[in-house]
Amino acid sequence: MPVVHDLRVLLRLRNFRRLLAVRILSQSADGVYQVALATHVVFSPEKQASAGAIASAMAVLLLPYSLIGPFAGVLLDRWPRRQVFLYGNLLRAALACCTALLIIGAAPDWLFYASALCVTAVNRFVLAGLSAVLPRVVDRERLVLANSLSPTAGTLAATAGGGLAFVVRLLLADSDAVVVLLGATLYLTAALVSLSLAASLLGPDRDTVRLPLRVALAAAATGLRDGLRHLVEHRSASRALAAMTVIRFCYGALTVMVLMLCRYAWTDSEADGLALLGLAVGVSGAGFFAAAVLTPWAAGRLGRFRWMAVCAAAAAVLVPALGLWFAPAPMLVAAFVLGLVTQGAKIATDTVVQTAVDDAYRGRAFSLYDVLFNVAFVAAAAVAALLLPPDGRSGALVIGVAVLYAAAAASLARWSRTGRAL
Repeated sequence: MPVVHDLRVLLRLRNFRRLLAVRILSQSADGVYQVALATHVVFSPEKQASAGAIASAMAVLLLPYSLIGPFAGVLLDRWPRRQVFLYGNLLRAALACCTALLIIGAAPDWLFYASALCVTAVNRFVLAGLSAVLPRVVDRERLVLANSLSPTAGTLAATAGGGLAFVVRLLLADSDAVVVLLGATLYLTAALVSLSLAASLLGPDRDTVRLPLRVALAAAATGLRDGLRHLVEHRSASRALAAMTVIRFCYGALTVMVLMLCRYAWTDSEADGLALLGLAVGVSGAGFFAAAVLTPWAAGRLGRFRWMAVCAAAAAVLVPALGLWFAPAPMLVAAFVLGLVTQGAKIATDTVVQTAVDDAYRGRAFSLYDVLFNVAFVAAAAVAALLLPPDGRSGALVIGVAVLYAAAAASLARWSRTGRAL
């Protein structure tokens, strides 16, 4: 098969393998660190975690991606990118060690969150840099395949890192600091591996004319405004993004509810609650994988908007049918369904935006997409914090989410009949 042959060729490229190793180590460390943060907030025995604390943790994990992401490229085009990988990972290793010390020392929550926020903010530069330098290590003919392989490998590495963190946390009681130090070790390893890449290989080129930093940042802000205007003018893309934002909001609210149920309603111990949460995450991940297999066929048969409408309608029916029991088995089935419909809708949205938006605006469109995607999740966590009781059982939240899914499904079905986004 040609793809298998190209994949083998890619893996023979020494610099591509080294760059891929930096990505895998960096993102596995991200997975470890994020699970350590979440479990410390929710499952530490000395903490009585609230939905508000969970919302704060999600804000720390996600908002840097949204606020810094659109401007990261401006700085990456000015800094030596190999040094971004080296010093970025060294800085994250040091900051993670600080987080571990704060956990051991029972520091105030604001100081703990500030440390975590710094770690996740640096992450935006490293991930953007890993994507920016791919053309430097892969020829043009195989660049599409490399763009598919690298992020997928990084996502799997982050998942594996999260799984490893769950295992360590279950084996060693009260081991949040140990898990964070494991993440710090992986960050340090990623920094050392980046030294195997020549500093001059990854750019940026020094012979190009650069705008002053203030002008470049202002141009980035103006570009985002123009990108927003372009999205509004292209209704297929803006409608898909609006629907996806609602679907993501619903997924975020239900995620917080499941966290609270695992912590307080379904188990008598933190260890059992953590194990059940790990199972829920794995089941939801299986739904994501199923969506990747099913969506190309379903969207091809139904059209992208109709497939998104089916996803939202299925969630509108199944969320109350399964969720109002507030029992582990039905909720695990719901986790699989929600993983499938959320990722299925996202894949369709990605394709609508890619095909409906002019190429000159596509990068800015996806930057705005990233902002909406993450802000919707954080906003959902904030709303859930207001609605959820201490044990996580809230019929009002379940019904409210089902209504939002139904509204999204009805809108998507109506838009699909225009024939412009199929």
